[in-house]
Amino acid sequence: MKKKIGVIFSLLLLWGSVSAQENHVVLISVDGLRPEFYMNPEWAMVNVRQGMKTGSYAEGVRGSFPTVTYPSHTTMVSGVLPAKHGIYYNTPVEPLGISGKWFWYYKDIKVPTIWTAAKDAGLTTAGVSWPVTVGAPIDYNLPEFVILPKGKGEKKDEIKAMYQESNPKELFNEVQDYAIGKFGEFGATIDYATNDQNKARMAAYILKRYKPSFLAVHIALTDHFEHEQGRDGDKVRSAVQGADVAIKTIMDAAEAAGINKNTTFIITGDHGFVNIHTQFRPNVMLAKLGLYDDANKENWKAYFQQSGGSAFLHLRDPKDKSTLEKIKKGLVELPTGIQNMFHVLDKEAVKKAQGDPTAAMALAANQGFSFGASAKGDMLAAVSGGTHGYLPTDFKEIQTGFVAFGKGIKAGAVLSLMGQEDIAPLIAKLLNLKLETDGILYPGILAPVKK
Repeated sequence: MKKKIGVIFSLLLLWGSVSAQENHVVLISVDGLRPEFYMNPEWAMVNVRQGMKTGSYAEGVRGSFPTVTYPSHTTMVSGVLPAKHGIYYNTPVEPLGISGKWFWYYKDIKVPTIWTAAKDAGLTTAGVSWPVTVGAPIDYNLPEFVILPKGKGEKKDEIKAMYQESNPKELFNEVQDYAIGKFGEFGATIDYATNDQNKARMAAYILKRYKPSFLAVHIALTDHFEHEQGRDGDKVRSAVQGADVAIKTIMDAAEAAGINKNTTFIITGDHGFVNIHTQFRPNVMLAKLGLYDDANKENWKAYFQQSGGSAFLHLRDPKDKSTLEKIKKGLVELPTGIQNMFHVLDKEAVKKAQGDPTAAMALAANQGFSFGASAKGDMLAAVSGGTHGYLPTDFKEIQTGFVAFGKGIKAGAVLSLMGQEDIAPLIAKLLNLKLETDGILYPGILAPVKK
């Protein structure tokens, strides 16, 4: 009996030593992350700056078109841009009325991702509030999802949604019991700093308890307050500092789990931010041209899908050249001041930017301007705060950031600019996964292999 126990104990020790040699990658997306948050010490990202000093970083990351959350996060884990992965916007095109639905479901992604590659390789994965992951092949998943109100007086419910879509089903209750405590009604609202901290504690618990090879976490409070206050403000600075604390919580979990030496941390974001003062509503122009009737939407002929700093034209009949020409003429006949708010991308230019291939054209706003979805009222409206969604090559302010440190990352390497699609090839390399991407694996940020 003693001999059998000794054999079992030896096997357990061997299993522990083998598991300790496994590589782990933790991908943390700070929604609205800008490079100056870690490059400029005035922004209080102390922990990320410490990681930056021991690893590699980019002075800017060119995003997806449009530079909004869901297309961007899908690019990060697929290594291809929206034209290929199929998540063209945050929300579906809804000319008959905006429902509040987003692209929550993994089934809408048209290409393989890190999640599928890891599953094929037999690796364990985890996700906390990562966009477009409802129903994803993730072992421990608390996806970003919202149950929409059905009647007057009801509120959006993120608590019930997370419980409903968690995988395994008991995971949400598990993280409440052992990581964050019980949520109250509507306790997951994004308006409070506890949102980022709760997500970090959930992720930290999962990392310690299950030690996944790949963990992806999305924290969003910085974006929330940049929309409210623009590129700077007391709430923005507080949120950036809070994001840094959240990241440290997850870093500490890797150390507590005993996997720190075999873990790579990648801190990135989905887009930068631009201050805005005026909104142009192109659907009002369509209404004036008789192509969109807000009171009788079923008869629509054309519709602009707004994404903050861009707007994509959709035709009810993609072959309707007459309507397209009428819209082009309408744009040219706008007052010069309005025309100076944006530039027009024809279908070929949208294709080159790898945006929505079903769009007939797109409008890309200049700095200070954004687009609205409304087809009623005036074409112009006063706005404040900030937004994103711009063409990623138009100006530096819309770029996001990238910092990588830990196992496999070279110290001191700096990239002046990288693409968002370049993140997935790095993760695939670190985890030895097979994934075809359009991104570049930059050898200069990889630590030399010890022989």
